[in-house]
Amino acid sequence: MHARQVPRCPWATTEPAIAYHDEEWGVPVHDDRLLFEFLILEGAQAGLSWITILKKRENYRKAFNGFRAEKIARYGTSDVKRLLSDDGIVRNRLKIAASIQNAKMFLTVREEFGAFDAYLWSFVGGKPIENRWRNMADVPARTAESDAMSRDLLRRGFKFVGSTICYALMQATGMVNDHLVTCPRHAELGGAPRRK
Repeated sequence: MHARQVPRCPWATTEPAIAYHDEEWGVPVHDDRLLFEFLILEGAQAGLSWITILKKRENYRKAFNGFRAEKIARYGTSDVKRLLSDDGIVRNRLKIAASIQNAKMFLTVREEFGAFDAYLWSFVGGKPIENRWRNMADVPARTAESDAMSRDLLRRGFKFVGSTICYALMQATGMVNDHLVTCPRHAELGGAPRRK
């Protein structure tokens, strides 16, 4: 399926990044469990490459009970020990503690807003921001929207949710379409077709 030569975004050159780029990145996500998964994975990525996290994603799903926040919110000392000895994930005590804290906050936000989806998407007015970048150098690391999201998440007690992490979350879950205009996925995901 990935044999076709396409001018995809230049960061997707090897698997699993190619499949992730072609099938997931930038596709609007409205499923609370998947939004929570991306929140945790983007936080885990801090200081590392995204490809490292993608390669560990299945291990993360196993280690973190399929990213079911209800279960993770109840993790105790023995769970933290188990996770710290699991070489299939990033064994960082602060990131593991943040995942548990974020699960608790996720449940609080979901209760308040009815869905985590409704809360997160409110930062982009409920629909994707369609960007028209021509070069990777043009793509920002953060925006006013990710700044606002980060500030609010931090105020609510979330951890590992700086503006850059929030912007990566927005890109991954389709709150912004940051595929380059030369990439076929830009138009496939609703971006205006490129003018000749």
